[in-house]
Amino acid sequence: MIECQQITKTYETGGVAAQVLKGITFSINDGEFVAIMGPSGSGKSTLMHILGALDKPTSGEYVLDGKQMAELSDDELADIRKNKIGFVFQSFNLLSRTTVLRNVMLPLVYAGIPKEEREERARAALKNTGLEETHYHHRSNQLSGGQMQRVAIARALVNNPSMILADEPTGNLDTKTGEIVLATFQSLNREQHHTIILITHERDVAEHADRIIHIRDGHIVEDAKNTHKRTADLQNV
Repeated sequence: MIECQQITKTYETGGVAAQVLKGITFSINDGEFVAIMGPSGSGKSTLMHILGALDKPTSGEYVLDGKQMAELSDDELADIRKNKIGFVFQSFNLLSRTTVLRNVMLPLVYAGIPKEEREERARAALKNTGLEETHYHHRSNQLSGGQMQRVAIARALVNNPSMILADEPTGNLDTKTGEIVLATFQSLNREQHHTIILITHERDVAEHADRIIHIRDGHIVEDAKNTHKRTADLQNV
């Protein structure tokens, strides 16, 4: 599904070049749950932007579902982001005065999906996150942080993307609520077989994934199966 070969990224500011990624190589298969972990300044956010087709590497190859991303036009990359990648962000990015259902349907409106199908798919995506149906017609600003993040996950799922890219999804949540969100990702991976890439700086968050890629100073310093996996049950968190 994902192949990264010798990815580098260099930024220039005031004539000074700073290399943020320094030859990153790894692959991710369909259905994997992978955490990319590193401290602030490690390069993980830069790598996330490349994986999400929001930026291109300075050198090296990024192949997603058999396509060389560097060869695609801006419009083609936009289609990739719309159809193949579901984004979940730390800040939720929901429309506060809009209902849960309409927030989740929004990507389908842009995709030109008929109204009846939009609602059907939005309800299915919300059900997959475990959010109670009684919340579907609440405005998003009436929800708890954990509920809002589960709505954001449903919105990421609604176009049936090839992968979900979650950037510090528990960063604004307390520990207990964060466990609910991480349990949601585990359930989606285990039961729905979604490929999930989790970006985090916290070891205890990364340990909910099956594999951890550890980045430091623009290099991969460790890429291994997680032998200390943490699990959380949505029903008991």
